Amino acid sequence: MEFETQVKNVLSRNYNVKSFRFPRPVSMDFKPGQFMFVTIRNDGREIQKHFTISSSPTEKEFIEFTKKLTGHPFSNVLEKLRVGDWAKIDAPHGDFTFSGEFKRVGMLTGGIGITPLRSMCKYCTDSNRDSKITLLYSNHSEKDIIFREELESMQKQNRNLKVIFTTDEHSADWNGYTGRIDADMVKKEIPDYLETRFYTCGPPSMVEAMNNLLKDMKVNEEHIRKEDFPGY
Repeated sequence: MEFETQVKNVLSRNYNVKSFRFPRPVSMDFKPGQFMFVTIRNDGREIQKHFTISSSPTEKEFIEFTKKLTGHPFSNVLEKLRVGDWAKIDAPHGDFTFSGEFKRVGMLTGGIGITPLRSMCKYCTDSNRDSKITLLYSNHSEKDIIFREELESMQKQNRNLKVIFTTDEHSADWNGYTGRIDADMVKKEIPDYLETRFYTCGPPSMVEAMNNLLKDMKVNEEHIRKEDFPGY
């Protein structure tokens, strides 16, 4: 469906990531992991990009996308958005989805690639799905982790959800992994990986690396779903 709307709220997720929320029409439904086309105005001209819906279908009052503010032209316009500003949304789109249909799921992501997985984890937690989900989330540093407190809270609510953070840089009291996601990490945290369905998303280079890693581990290619996030 396509509809005109206004910005409902803007939330700062960390030093360079914001979430943009819009009122959700009662008739709008979508699957966790899908995306939307967002049109905004810049000096009277309409510009459009597509973004993953980072909110869950269980969150009825709003739909949300979350964006790293990269300094590129579209990001700069987004950074100026305020509550009440006009927007147009066309949604939902995409088939990178998960609604609890698999018993074992491994999620491998980095940076802003967390957005569709946040939607999936929130949906499964709110809906009491019994899918066993293990999320491995890589970032450059602790300050780059998006939705950290929310993911940790979901993990406490959902006994079937396990969240593992890994960073390249960290503080002295960091108790997570260090370095990028590798085969040893996957095998330790997901010992039944050959019976697991994998979802991987993030920058194209990371998605390619995770796809190759899983194939080297002899994971069935039909068990790997992937989506990359080109930067703009």
